[in-house]
Amino acid sequence: MIIYFNPECSKCKEAKEILDSSACEYQIRNYLDVAPTVDELSDLISKLGCKAEDLVRKTEPLFVNEFSSMNYTERDWIELLCQNPVLLQRPIVIDGSRALIGRPPSLILELVNAQS
Repeated sequence: MIIYFNPECSKCKEAKEILDSSACEYQIRNYLDVAPTVDELSDLISKLGCKAEDLVRKTEPLFVNEFSSMNYTERDWIELLCQNPVLLQRPIVIDGSRALIGRPPSLILELVNAQS
């Protein structure tokens, strides 16, 4: 498993605790330090079964102040997220060909239980 993790985010910390308590093997991806590429985000969107826009934190001040009045194509949303990873929903957990947004973090149990 891979968890897209922001060490300042309480939901990410909760998700990590769930993974730790379930004894799952996982890697932490601090996406703020190493932003996902266009290909990585495209693959992630496919695994989530959503649109790129669904991954945008639209209440984030950066989005509200700089991007909320724009119209975007799917590719534009992906590039926006790559260039501004702080806008990415979190936590996201990936397990092979499946992924989910851990909001609430208890949703991560779906992936954990599928591994058992």
